[in-house]
Amino acid sequence: MIRKSIALLALVVASADAFKFMSNWQPPKILTDEQKVKMADMEERFGDKKLVVITGCSSGLGRQTVKNLLATNKYHVVGAVRDVEKMEAVAEIEEFDMDNFQIMECELNSFESVEKFCNELEEYQLGKPIDRLLCNAGVYQPSLPYAKWSVDGHEQTMQINFLSHFLMVSKLIDRMRDAPDPRVVMVGSVTGNDNTVGGGGVYPIADLKNLDGFKAGFNNPVAMADGYGFIGAKAYKDSKLSLMMMSNFLHAKYNKNTGIAFSSIYPGCIAETPLFREKRAWFRKYFPIFMKYITGGYVGVEEAGQRLFQVAHDPRCSKSGVYWSWNGGPREGRGAAALEKSGQISGGGGAGGGWDSIYENDQSDKVNNLELCVDLFKTATDITGAQWPDAKTFTSPCPTLTVISTISENMIAREELKRMAERPGFNSDGTPIKLGKRRKAALIADKVIVKGVLGNTVGRVGKVAGRLLLGKVPETATTGSFQEEKPLEEEQNATPQSKETSSPVAEIEITQPPTKTIDIVNQGDKSALEEEIFDQVFANGKKSDHSSKEKEWKVDVEEKELATAS
Repeated sequence: MIRKSIALLALVVASADAFKFMSNWQPPKILTDEQKVKMADMEERFGDKKLVVITGCSSGLGRQTVKNLLATNKYHVVGAVRDVEKMEAVAEIEEFDMDNFQIMECELNSFESVEKFCNELEEYQLGKPIDRLLCNAGVYQPSLPYAKWSVDGHEQTMQINFLSHFLMVSKLIDRMRDAPDPRVVMVGSVTGNDNTVGGGGVYPIADLKNLDGFKAGFNNPVAMADGYGFIGAKAYKDSKLSLMMMSNFLHAKYNKNTGIAFSSIYPGCIAETPLFREKRAWFRKYFPIFMKYITGGYVGVEEAGQRLFQVAHDPRCSKSGVYWSWNGGPREGRGAAALEKSGQISGGGGAGGGWDSIYENDQSDKVNNLELCVDLFKTATDITGAQWPDAKTFTSPCPTLTVISTISENMIAREELKRMAERPGFNSDGTPIKLGKRRKAALIADKVIVKGVLGNTVGRVGKVAGRLLLGKVPETATTGSFQEEKPLEEEQNATPQSKETSSPVAEIEITQPPTKTIDIVNQGDKSALEEEIFDQVFANGKKSDHSSKEKEWKVDVEEKELATAS
């Protein structure tokens, strides 16, 4: 029995996730009466149902998705919509279960409205984590000869489709961590993926280029992410490309440390949908016929709603970093059978393919451009004012590790200060890096306390013990350099100065005669800081009467004791 226990323990420790099972361990909590009431209210409101948030669900794809979610009786859905009255009418027509469906206003044309929605949602949650966030809402304005602007002064298509969803995810991501299987789903498009005929063969092509428009602030009159002229269809395609890129980036940044699965989907070409309400009448009439009988890519809105529902519901879709698509053409009338089998239909194939036709689609080089993804994240954060949580990985709760980490952290900080004091490095223009006031104060404190007091007592003993125990440094460790280290002043003179980045200020600073030592702290400031630190450290003592370069101290208590003894 003992051997089996030891073997089991060894197996657990050897695993990469050895301590992960301890991540949710918490000491017993004593709940207040207010907390007990809140928990009771949460249980009454949600029961054992998963909490889903979906944008744009008063029509089209979103409407059908909510219909499927509520049909399972396993979800409590919050619909974030622009027009509350319209949503109420749709809910009545569709006979939504209003005990499990909550309508909230969210105008994606306004960042303020998005933030207000997130705050109201937090109150409504009563502490319950969000299980699903479906970023579905979107607009398509291909016929416009000019841009329309949001409340915040940004081009509407990009703000509604991408930027406002970007802000919303940043607000809600921390409220999804505690859910057992949290998922964020971005509704992408084949038009944003240029490795397909629909995305790469029809002008205009989705392309963010170098994001010059975003880098310039993306404010009116800058209407495109790339900074060039406005085309309505390209604005839509660029917004979908941005959504798919951001899904990949958030997967890389947050999936491992939050457990949230980030994915994007293309539910198919929904040729008969309000998304095309701004297209001309002839297009709305003949485009569905073209998709049905010429390309075979037609997908009805009901089937598309089943597909978005599947990614939210199907256990197979809990994988992160995936762009989900479906094989085959449409096959209507399979929704009821799919729901009865909890999203599992066997024997798929042919037109439509059913739920078993889902697969992980390939993404284009633009979607997978990691460097551009980073720039997109940074610029979108600046434009929206989003505040993202730190991406912290799980660490073992072992108390020994905690103590050792605390000790080593202080030691590392001190050694790094010493390293920077001796050789602080250079800026891009060749000038020495200047230390801030905090680091200057830390250096002086290190000199007064550690080097001055401890260094002459404990430090000396430690050095002697170290030499005796460790012995001499091997000669091979100190020899073998192919060049002698250059003096600091020679290195300063040898630092190249780019003609393109040169400025009169930089030239003045560099042409000053170099010194043999780097004066990290102004001598006047240094003396003042040393005086202040000395007085704080030895608050119960006083300085010696005789002048000396090194500060000395005496303790009043000792003098009083000596006086009493005499």
